[in-house]
Amino acid sequence: MAARAESTVLTGARVVLPTGIVENGRVSVEGGRITEAGPAASSVGDATASDGAAGPGTLDLTGHWVVPGFVDMHNHGGGGASFTSGSADDVLKGVRTHQEHGTTTLVASTVTGEMDFLAQRAGFLSELVEQGDLAGIHFEGPFISPCRKGAHSEALLRDPDPAEVRKLLDAARGTARMVTLATELPGGIDSVRLLVEHGVIAAIGHTDATYEQTVEAIDAGATVATHLFNAMPPLGHRAPGPIAALLEDERITVELINDGTHLHPAALELAFHRAGAGRVAFITDAMDAAGFGDGVYQLGPLEVEVKDGVARLAVGGSIAGSTLTLDTAFRRAATIDRLPVTDIVRAISANPAKLLGVDDRVGSLEAGKDADLVILDADFAIAGVLRKGEWVVKPQPGR
Repeated sequence: MAARAESTVLTGARVVLPTGIVENGRVSVEGGRITEAGPAASSVGDATASDGAAGPGTLDLTGHWVVPGFVDMHNHGGGGASFTSGSADDVLKGVRTHQEHGTTTLVASTVTGEMDFLAQRAGFLSELVEQGDLAGIHFEGPFISPCRKGAHSEALLRDPDPAEVRKLLDAARGTARMVTLATELPGGIDSVRLLVEHGVIAAIGHTDATYEQTVEAIDAGATVATHLFNAMPPLGHRAPGPIAALLEDERITVELINDGTHLHPAALELAFHRAGAGRVAFITDAMDAAGFGDGVYQLGPLEVEVKDGVARLAVGGSIAGSTLTLDTAFRRAATIDRLPVTDIVRAISANPAKLLGVDDRVGSLEAGKDADLVILDADFAIAGVLRKGEWVVKPQPGR
């Protein structure tokens, strides 16, 4: 069981707030909520801040960073467990694995399967959403293009019939947060409109759409690009395809998998330059092997081989999700891509929280919000994780 931080004051760290970085910052936690986040000087009169004395609940984090808990809106599993097929214990094991890597808010993604199975799975996962373990359900497939199927079974793909989309929404009992569609397929635009009517994110992905077809889907209400650049036509100078339409439109947030396999650093730089930090969401697209190791796994009905941390279909060799955790994506963005830490925090916490409609509770360090935060050392490695006031990874003194 995680230890609850009933009353904790974090001092001395660089604290990343919505307004920017505060040197020698201070974050106070009472129970499961943040009660204060700002400069240490703002708490003059409190003995733990004004005279340097450290109370029993005070942690000196000099040399560290304190950032909001990470929010992953596209994740298929981890810790050896699948969100598409695992038991409740399996799902919770996967969730816990990602929590240990800083993801305090997680949406469970399914992969293509038979409609009845996906509906049954939606009902099962909705119970874990209702008890607070998951932040919602994302259906990736079966309404995607066979031309850009990636690691999805072609035999199970189908056009996005609004009636079948509605069947999944009903099965999820209000917990569906996003559906990925190839919106150029028959029924695609009507399905986008249906999702918008029900307050569910319509995401364009695994698509073979033209530029013009993508614009039509955005105008119909689509707001997310599922793992931009991957499982869609490449950017062309005469046929720009979906990538150009998704990058240029202010209504679209683009998902990026920053694992060094799915994207060249130049592609990531292009996305940040064109879309801006306010329209990027880092995701993992993780499968079972995340936080677990190399080996042979199942992704839906397909066999996946993971070697040197890269997941590929055993037949055909297509990339099959990732083994990424969001702390690795953060560290890579800061040390390899050289992105400003404030931009990384927007992409890994604030933006996905806003998209999911949970930014009133998570996604930033502000008084009144859930005590979800990540402590990083000077090299951007995990040094502590707090979720709803409970230590998932408790900081070790002197580290």
